[in-house]
Amino acid sequence: MSDDERDAGRVRCRKPVHDVRDEGQVQAGKPVHGVHDEGYVTAEAALVIPALVLFTGALLWGLMAACAQIQCVDAARAGARAAARSESSATVDAVARGAAPRGAQVAQSRKGDLVQVRVTAAAPGPGPLTLTLRGEATALAEDTVGR
Repeated sequence: MSDDERDAGRVRCRKPVHDVRDEGQVQAGKPVHGVHDEGYVTAEAALVIPALVLFTGALLWGLMAACAQIQCVDAARAGARAAARSESSATVDAVARGAAPRGAQVAQSRKGDLVQVRVTAAAPGPGPLTLTLRGEATALAEDTVGR
């Protein structure tokens, strides 16, 4: 049985192969219908690349600010735990500053049985992008438990 006889019952679904030049669209690398789009890719790249760089910078700044905010909250909690154990003010400051972002300020207060620690820091970033980040924690003083 020959190939033609074997394939007689089958439907062939092969697309014919066309050369693009045969359809009159491109001739020697240039459009033949008068459309000139040689500079569009360069213009689009010149607009898109700076926008992507700015967007990436904004995302990185937001991530750094979020990390600094988390550090402020963690530092306030660590300071409040130390203050609740009746540690000295210097120890509470040292514990809170150890967990806080660079340049943070620590304030502590006591109101009755509660001790409160506030940590304030500037978000990393250039001039107008600096935000004031705050973390605050309150704990029950251990020396008042069981009275």
